[in-house]
Amino acid sequence: MATRGIFDTEGFVTSEAVEIDLPAASLPHRMAAGLIDLLVVVAFLLLVLWVAPWELVGTDFALLQAVAILLLVAALVGLPIAQETLLQGRTLGKLALGLRTVRDDTGPIGFRHALIRGLLGFVEIWMTLGGLAVLVAATNSRAKRLGDLLAGTYVVRERVRLTLPPPAQMPPHLAGWAMHAAIGVIPD
Repeated sequence: MATRGIFDTEGFVTSEAVEIDLPAASLPHRMAAGLIDLLVVVAFLLLVLWVAPWELVGTDFALLQAVAILLLVAALVGLPIAQETLLQGRTLGKLALGLRTVRDDTGPIGFRHALIRGLLGFVEIWMTLGGLAVLVAATNSRAKRLGDLLAGTYVVRERVRLTLPPPAQMPPHLAGWAMHAAIGVIPD
């Protein structure tokens, strides 16, 4: 059996030398969360279309086009960015499935990460109907899409049952020493 070195691990080692293993979300989980997010975007657009005062636009076609572009940008780019920023790496779809976006060092993402992911998401998800995102995510081990690669993030599963290794056993030849060992505060 080969031993693993400190650099051979797939997990992350914190500054306290604790290895953290956050499993990456699978591509089907990410796609399911994306479908839920798509429903949220559609509901947002329908709500805005129903509530908006369209009589203010009148017969001005250029103003109608500007409002339509503004609505699409707000729904397709602004809504995911706002959700990931305010919900600390989650969207409503990710929240429902127990997923979260984290930095490559497993820290929480910020606005900059969400902005990069949102802007690239428009290109790779909406402009290519998700084909580019699926293609890129299927070719790497953590199912990262282009937005993740450029932002330095990936999506993890939060609801994971952790299994702890059994505690180390006391070697029999050290049992006598351990009974009389003084384990306490070292004096100055």
